[in-house]
Amino acid sequence: MLLTSTVGESSLDSLTWRPSLMTPIQTETTQTLIHAAEGDQGAIDRLLPLVYDELRSLAGNLMRHERDGHTLQPTALANEAFIRLIDQHSIDWKNRAHFFALAAQTMRRVLVDHARARGAIKRGGDRRRIALAEDAAIGLDQLDDLLALDEALHKLARLSERQARVVELRFFGGLSIEETAEMIGVSPRTVKGDWRVSRAWLERELADEC
Repeated sequence: MLLTSTVGESSLDSLTWRPSLMTPIQTETTQTLIHAAEGDQGAIDRLLPLVYDELRSLAGNLMRHERDGHTLQPTALANEAFIRLIDQHSIDWKNRAHFFALAAQTMRRVLVDHARARGAIKRGGDRRRIALAEDAAIGLDQLDDLLALDEALHKLARLSERQARVVELRFFGGLSIEETAEMIGVSPRTVKGDWRVSRAWLERELADEC
């Protein structure tokens, strides 16, 4: 089954750099990322001050509704994501949009790993249905079964990689429709359609697992 509302498939590799739409700091970030991907150690060293505020904002958006006493804080999530992003055998950041799309993906992995480590994932009769709100304003207090969502997203990616990426950026990255469209390189209208269809599919999938 292929989910409808697709206007040409898009992946992280198709993200485009549009300098005319970028601020000077965004242009500098993209140039630094390209140099870092080419193996320039100095560029890697200059990267953190350029991207940290946005990484911290991504982490803060994701965790703004976290439950009291959660052991993972936004700063720690941003730090861990950055470390994982630069600690790769092969760095292939094509531009700023590509980097932050990968950052959202990495934060998803950090959260899943953290959930496994703390043994907080509950299965069985006490599981709650995860609701993907229209505005994507969902915090960790609602993620009683983060692994179930992660597994469902893997299934969705096999049907439509772009729609899975939209959910990842909206849900895990806390990005708006417009920001997600910029990251993926499609129109806001396409993102709205993908978000609507993928939310409905994921909610059915997660409900079936309860």
